[in-house]
Amino acid sequence: MNLLGNIIWLLFGGIVIAIQYLIGSLALFVTIVGIPFGVQTLKLAALAIWPFGRYTVVHSRASGCLYIIMNLIWLLFGGIWIALAHGIFGLLLCITIIGIPFGLQHFKLTSIALSPFGRDIMSK
Repeated sequence: MNLLGNIIWLLFGGIVIAIQYLIGSLALFVTIVGIPFGVQTLKLAALAIWPFGRYTVVHSRASGCLYIIMNLIWLLFGGIWIALAHGIFGLLLCITIIGIPFGLQHFKLTSIALSPFGRDIMSK
């Protein structure tokens, strides 16, 4: 079921979202200061390309001061807009019964877009 969901996700916009994250991460890699943020957008791209059957885990090491500061900077300089866009897409997709699984995947992307530092993507 996850394979079918991922294929439908790719055909109806998942590939576009992943390419946008990839372009954003390449733009962030150009600057030295943006490299840690580019790594996080690559994490978002990896989850956006194949979201069904995967989830994120917050590690205990994520309670450190550096993770909090980096998540705060991320949130202020774009994370809130990414999360807001995924939240809106999730709400729009959840209006229809067919779109509910895809809306839930957008909600998953919303949670990682709010605080990507200290999270890892795991497979079920």
